[in-house]
Amino acid sequence: MKNDIIYYSVGALLYCPANKKTIADSVIHEKFGTKYSLALCLEDTINDNYVTEAEQDLISSIHQIFESFQDHPFYLPKIFIRVRNAGQIERLTKAFGESIKVITGYIIPKFTADNASSYIEEMIRANEQASRKLYMMPIYESSSIIDLRHRIDILYDLKDRLSHVEDLVLNIRVGGNDLCHMFGFRRHCDESIHLIRPVADIFSDIITVYGMDYVVSGPVWEYYSGYNWENGLIQELKDDKLCGFTGKTVIHPNQISVVNKVYQVTRSDFNDAKAILNWDKKSDSLVSGNLAGERMNEYKTHHNWAEKILFLAEVFGITD
Repeated sequence: MKNDIIYYSVGALLYCPANKKTIADSVIHEKFGTKYSLALCLEDTINDNYVTEAEQDLISSIHQIFESFQDHPFYLPKIFIRVRNAGQIERLTKAFGESIKVITGYIIPKFTADNASSYIEEMIRANEQASRKLYMMPIYESSSIIDLRHRIDILYDLKDRLSHVEDLVLNIRVGGNDLCHMFGFRRHCDESIHLIRPVADIFSDIITVYGMDYVVSGPVWEYYSGYNWENGLIQELKDDKLCGFTGKTVIHPNQISVVNKVYQVTRSDFNDAKAILNWDKKSDSLVSGNLAGERMNEYKTHHNWAEKILFLAEVFGITD
């Protein structure tokens, strides 16, 4: 299990097209609040015929954010660039220049056995060139992991490849909409993706393979307004947490506060986690009822859970 808060700190990751000309102003003036991360996308959100222009818009926005931050600091979210091919990583890293200091890393779409080596090599090269550590977040969303005959082999093969740069892998991410698309599925605002068994089974396999060694982030939720959208998001977030996900991809600022609230740690969980981690190891018993007299705490069984709870409490806060 990851034992550094950085891996739990991505939280609500707001997606935005990389060519959105107002994004720098929104970041500088904290229009999205002060508790989110930002993904600037050069892939699916950009028309294939306008990639070069989008890159230039992106570079300009990053320079603007960097320069403004030098003059008057503001909340600077973790900023990630979602590329569409491995070659963009080297090109953009060079183009950002000193402004790379405001970039946290790159998001790798449709991460597969065919492109894994190229992306990993580019991330190693980028870290050799940059003035700061750059992380990667591969997304598991390709059709290759649908085939039951090969899924597990593919997942373990990709994990083996990532093991060489494990410290650079901030999160494993899942492409819920891409996987639903292949089946022709689309959930409504009162339906959790975890009820769609073919997709949920893929998620389960990803968590099984990666969940003990990496933080895995939850899939995008499409609804941000209208009837019952917030309750639907809250329910899916609860399902995400129960199934082993941490954090979530969001597509509208309205969703950010909901994600942050649901991931707050309850006072009861926080107290139990502290008690478990502060257990007297010389005691003749490593199990007891919790202070509230409501459930059992066992040091050997709940130690990993307790460590994770304290990381989440530091990132998202505590609620009573």
